[in-house]
Amino acid sequence: MIKVFIIDDSMLIRNIVNKVLKENKHIEIIGEAPNPIDAMKIFQKTGLPDVFILDIEMPKMDGISFLKKLKDERPIPTIIFSSIVNEGSSKAMEAFQYGACDVILKPQKLNDALTNDFKEDFISKVRAASRSKSVLSFDENDSKYKRTENNSDKIIAIGASTGGVQTIESIVKNLQPFHPPILITQHMPAGFTYSFASRLNKVCNNSTIKEAQEDDILESGHIYIAPGDLHLEVKLNNDNNYACTLKNYPKVSNHKPSVDVLFKSMSKIVSFNTVAFLLTGMGKDGAQGLKLIKEANGMTYGQDETSSIVYGMPKVAFEQGFVQKQVNVSEIITLINEME
Repeated sequence: MIKVFIIDDSMLIRNIVNKVLKENKHIEIIGEAPNPIDAMKIFQKTGLPDVFILDIEMPKMDGISFLKKLKDERPIPTIIFSSIVNEGSSKAMEAFQYGACDVILKPQKLNDALTNDFKEDFISKVRAASRSKSVLSFDENDSKYKRTENNSDKIIAIGASTGGVQTIESIVKNLQPFHPPILITQHMPAGFTYSFASRLNKVCNNSTIKEAQEDDILESGHIYIAPGDLHLEVKLNNDNNYACTLKNYPKVSNHKPSVDVLFKSMSKIVSFNTVAFLLTGMGKDGAQGLKLIKEANGMTYGQDETSSIVYGMPKVAFEQGFVQKQVNVSEIITLINEME
């Protein structure tokens, strides 16, 4: 049984979360409170949960301050459920820094919270959070391998879900200049991927990082992140250059953007020059895409269990035989920096 505690100053929102989660027999809501200060008093009776559902802006103590306290005293998987991330708020990115494992947008219309898609996504994220673990971030920032500019034919594709924000940051902060182009599909809400890309671009000295746009030409030293409400694919443009293309069609493998969509397009367009990494996350998105890349003679890697915050997506792909090699974060950094 997954024990959940809801902290939100809106009684209406707490009722909605109650209604959504109580539909799953494996989830038990052990308590709720309008703010973290009141929640701490309730913990003395109920004990701590397996997962927190946490708002950001609340009276008495805000969500970020509560996350800082948790991180210092006893980290517990936390899902941010807030309207503030609709604006791609930097506060949502700050929440990840202090240990949040996922983010869910509060629906603009209350009826949207009653749709099957919303319920399934919410429950899936709670299940993933309950299985997540803390993994120390890899922060080398002084790679012994100094890359020189070259004309590598490789193009790198990365897919991730729960835990991917922290893992991807650990990777890209340690890349050397002139690395091959990298395309990333990270499961995130619409609007939030822009803030994610902007933050990475500020903290990473050797890469230019942006939210992907239609017709972006793939260049060395550049990283392109799929927008939160569009599928990212790669194409050959009229000048025979590899470029980004964005597609607005329904979810694939229960996600939009989908890792499978990115990997499938790489298998067709980039073929044997593809290098794909499937990172931490719950579910099976990316497994079929890795299969296609492997069949096209590209190289497929899956993050190993020890370094994965949630060993789900890479586990599925590995067990189905689509991962050619399991690697940790340090090994991923070295592979990319030494790629020719």
